[in-house]
Amino acid sequence: MSVVFYRIDDRLIHGQVMTGWSKVYQATRIFVVDDNTAKDQFLCQVMKMAVPKDYDVSIFTVEQALEAIKNDPPELRTIVLAKTPEVMQKLLDGGVEMKELNLGGMGFVAGRKMILRNIQVSPAELDQLKAIAAKGVRVFCQIVPDGKCIEIDKVKL
Repeated sequence: MSVVFYRIDDRLIHGQVMTGWSKVYQATRIFVVDDNTAKDQFLCQVMKMAVPKDYDVSIFTVEQALEAIKNDPPELRTIVLAKTPEVMQKLLDGGVEMKELNLGGMGFVAGRKMILRNIQVSPAELDQLKAIAAKGVRVFCQIVPDGKCIEIDKVKL
């Protein structure tokens, strides 16, 4: 498996991913995992246009992503992006190997509380993240590679 970075970010593909994280992990591929986005051809085209030509971008439903991640050639370096902890939980439950999970930008919606600048979670999302961590995955909150980092087990709402 060639996934080098898993990130939750409700913006999916944007500048921090492209200029920061993809450079740190020397990624050449991006898998976006979001059922609604994968079903919207226009949004898929827009996302793919936002990425430099030397990156390969694929946008999958959760079901498609399970297969794609498991079959990703080991010589490639792939970043997996999703909007919510629920998606990452489904990937993990589906047999995807995950050592680390980065929690990036999650904007304000009703019921969420701030845990770090630009990162807000609901109590249910925090429970999901802690359940992921309980399976041996390092879950950490960090917006940019050189920014402040908080381990999820230190977060209280």
